Amino acid sequence: MADPSSYRPKPGDIPDSPGVYKFRDEHRRVIYVGKAKSLRQRLANYFQDLANLHPRTRTMVTTAASVEWTVVSTEVEALQLEYSWIKEFDPRFNVKYRDDKSYPYLAVTMNEEFPRVQVMRGHKKKGVRYFGPYGHAWAIRDTVDLLLRVFPVRTCSAGVFKNAARTGRPCLLGYIGKCSAPCVGRVSAEEHRELAEEFSDFMAGRTGTYLRRLEQRMAQAAEEMEYERAARLRDDIGALKKAMEKSAVVLADATDADLIAVAEDELEAAVQIFHVRGGRVRGQRGWVTDKVEEVTTGALVEHALQQLYGEESGDAVPKEVLVPALPDPVEPVQQWLTDRRGANVSLRIPQRGDKKALMETVQRNALQALALHKTKRASDLTTRSRALEEIAEALGLDSAPLRIECYDISHLQGDDVVASMVVFEDGLQRKGEYRRFQIKGFEGQDDVRSMHEVITRRFKRYLAEKERTGEWADGEESAVPDGTAAAPAAGATVDGSPAEAPGAAPGGPAGSTVAGPAGAFTEDDGRPKRFAYPPQLVVVDGGQPQVAAAQRALDELGIDDIAVCGLAKRLEEVWVPGEDDPVVLPRSSEGLYLLQRVRDEAHRFAITYQRTRRAKRFRAGPLDDVPGLGETRKRALLKHFGSVKRLRSATIDQICEVSGIGRKTAETIAVALAQAAPAAPAVNTATGEIMEDEEDTAPGTTPGAAGEPVPTGAPAERRGQET
Repeated sequence: MADPSSYRPKPGDIPDSPGVYKFRDEHRRVIYVGKAKSLRQRLANYFQDLANLHPRTRTMVTTAASVEWTVVSTEVEALQLEYSWIKEFDPRFNVKYRDDKSYPYLAVTMNEEFPRVQVMRGHKKKGVRYFGPYGHAWAIRDTVDLLLRVFPVRTCSAGVFKNAARTGRPCLLGYIGKCSAPCVGRVSAEEHRELAEEFSDFMAGRTGTYLRRLEQRMAQAAEEMEYERAARLRDDIGALKKAMEKSAVVLADATDADLIAVAEDELEAAVQIFHVRGGRVRGQRGWVTDKVEEVTTGALVEHALQQLYGEESGDAVPKEVLVPALPDPVEPVQQWLTDRRGANVSLRIPQRGDKKALMETVQRNALQALALHKTKRASDLTTRSRALEEIAEALGLDSAPLRIECYDISHLQGDDVVASMVVFEDGLQRKGEYRRFQIKGFEGQDDVRSMHEVITRRFKRYLAEKERTGEWADGEESAVPDGTAAAPAAGATVDGSPAEAPGAAPGGPAGSTVAGPAGAFTEDDGRPKRFAYPPQLVVVDGGQPQVAAAQRALDELGIDDIAVCGLAKRLEEVWVPGEDDPVVLPRSSEGLYLLQRVRDEAHRFAITYQRTRRAKRFRAGPLDDVPGLGETRKRALLKHFGSVKRLRSATIDQICEVSGIGRKTAETIAVALAQAAPAAPAVNTATGEIMEDEEDTAPGTTPGAAGEPVPTGAPAERRGQET
């Protein structure tokens, strides 16, 4: 626990102007981001007597080891910078609303030649029109099923669409009248796009005009005694009205508005949002957050607005936003919303009428969401806490291991040997901190040696980061043998790329200032480093040999404050260094269950990476050795010539005919292909037939039985077990 007075800046050093400030911990992680109209007044509040601070604020300032700030011109700029930094650094003490799911949207892909109606989740894409979000995907499908009768827009995937176009036969929806079947030319691209536009207009709330037009066409058909057509139009009108009933009118004045309600207690808060478009509720979503800082309802609303509209622009920001409490001050937030919409946005509290009644409904939803979350969370927190306590007790640890790292080795008969590192914090996955390694210190199959190499490389990087950030006092470099702390781990890879060498830190943002113990920290960008934070427990997938290798690696680096254990698959025994007998946890133990989850996740991550590398090696061909030739131009070459064999026999002028290939590149390609040995004749492994022209299929592979690719020169059957 740090003393805030040790890093408190002098009052005269803090500017009396708008800005954004960051608190960092001893590892240089950003743990809190805030904004202020006056930095001097706001920061002074954090450095008063600890007894006068809110308990959560007191925890934050005692966890921090330094504070820094950036001066901006206006409060709107401060709001924008605060949002950017919270998103970038993910500070642990800031309010962060979390979804327990990714809400589905109804999307119309207007960026395609033949727009498609589908359910989409995740980040929004350019050129796609979105409607929602919806609480459940089935609610979207029910609505779409009703509307396809009137707007028969394509809903099939690209593969189904291409297959139908190739065979000349539409899918089932095309036969039953719920798709206009543009794949077989029943309608042109322009006619299909017009259908998609009408579908989008109807979903956007412009329903009255279209319904009146259909009713006029129905009446006209009846007058002309075309009763079958009139009956179809009658059924279409009924389907549209049924779809409209699913989102009843809640605001009679056809308002476009978002209503935000907050339910909170001392520890947590739940936010519910209703999206009203054209007077109808078109979507709903909800978030829950831990109140890790002292925060008012207005501040919770402000954070919700940042998360809701931080990535939006234009019509995605409505004309009116109704909230239970206004941020303080409200003017910068309202101006920020106006800038994002490009037109005036009204941010206010509803006082009477339909809008106040609807806000009460949203508030009831928020209260129910908070009660449901607390019911789930109580059980979840209790279980995780018990699991960590059982692990600490079984391994003899001083405290529960809040950060656990697990390592696994994967290979196929000694080829493509890789390793994985997964991270669990407080019993939950931290996928953003997963890492993967290629074993490059030796060749062949040796899990024990591989484990020693991986642990050594990982903790060399940790020591290097520790030294670089100045956490060691002068003269402590000797803790790392042979001066290896400052050297990067050779060959380490993170997500398939070489590990970052621990060189000089990049400079911080312009106008930023760091306050802390003299010489204790260097200025950097604040982003989490790849191997900067130590775990309390290292788990390896394996038994006594792997555990001994991991412990030996830590001993060689002089690290003695990290516990090590291994989990053997056969009997699920827990091995600890230096012990001849394993620790046996009961089968019903929550601690054993957590270790199994950690081990299985490491195994999954390792084997996925190993399969990816193996597949990439199988697909390798002579074009992969051409410097500067990327995937796009390789595909263009193969599409133009049809095969590597024909490309090898082409002249330089013929190669230059391919789009994006200049003469110098063509000469390089010709030289590389001339130097590469031609592929061996392809053999059908089912019949033994030599297939002379099979190099046309794909570079570097020959077809096996049932078309399965087999690496050239490799045995026809390779059934090695993956580990």
